[in-house]
Amino acid sequence: MMAGRFAVGLLLSLAIAGAGFLKGALTREGMLAAVVEGTVIFGGGGWAWGAVLIAFFVLSSALSFYRRREKRSLAEKFAKGSRRDVGQVLANGGLGLLLALAFLLSGEAQVRRLLFAAYVGAMATVNADTWATEIGVLGRGEPRLITTGQVVERGTSGGVTLVGTASALLGGAAMGLVAALFEGAFRRWLLIGAVGGLAGALFDSLLGATVQAIYYSERRRKETERSHEADGTPNRLLRGWVWMDNDKVNFISSMVGALVAALLQALLT
Repeated sequence: MMAGRFAVGLLLSLAIAGAGFLKGALTREGMLAAVVEGTVIFGGGGWAWGAVLIAFFVLSSALSFYRRREKRSLAEKFAKGSRRDVGQVLANGGLGLLLALAFLLSGEAQVRRLLFAAYVGAMATVNADTWATEIGVLGRGEPRLITTGQVVERGTSGGVTLVGTASALLGGAAMGLVAALFEGAFRRWLLIGAVGGLAGALFDSLLGATVQAIYYSERRRKETERSHEADGTPNRLLRGWVWMDNDKVNFISSMVGALVAALLQALLT
């Protein structure tokens, strides 16, 4: 039965990641990483785990292409484009892979419930962050730095808006809804997804405003998450820790969302 789950996970991952590659949502290396990630998560966790991962990939990829032309002017601020590479794939789903392996190796029912809640929280975080970014940058409100309230340019790391925050809440709730389709207890899972996702997304913004590496492009006279220009010209470190790139921020934030979700699961059952 377990071998069958892994086989199904492999086939589904190949189909979905392959479609993502053909649509330009994944690089070749990102596609391979997504296949490994999807196979392990589905094989280790089962249908509920796989459905949450699929929902995240489909929804986040669709939003990346939503009103894409309007977002092009902001793309130079971000470290990477809408095509997810291996680093982004692992940053978004790497914790889920580890939790699925722990779930597979655990025989304790209560531990398994906590691990699944943590997984939902982790995926709710990365989905919430994606929704906040992809929808928030299109809102009319002025972004403000989460630490000081200072008005900043759209796309600035650590900048938040009302629309972006509401989108993060809905993005997290969406993952909770998918989990509820398999687990029941709709209110509980919606709460776990919404609160866990929002907490992780806000922590992502906090890291972005404080310790994430932000550079200044002398050529374009703009802040950017990119350490180098397309031609290899290095940008000047403006603030943050040089090793704290966007992928690490996403992974750490997913850990926060996972912890919040697991805590809610423990308190609500």
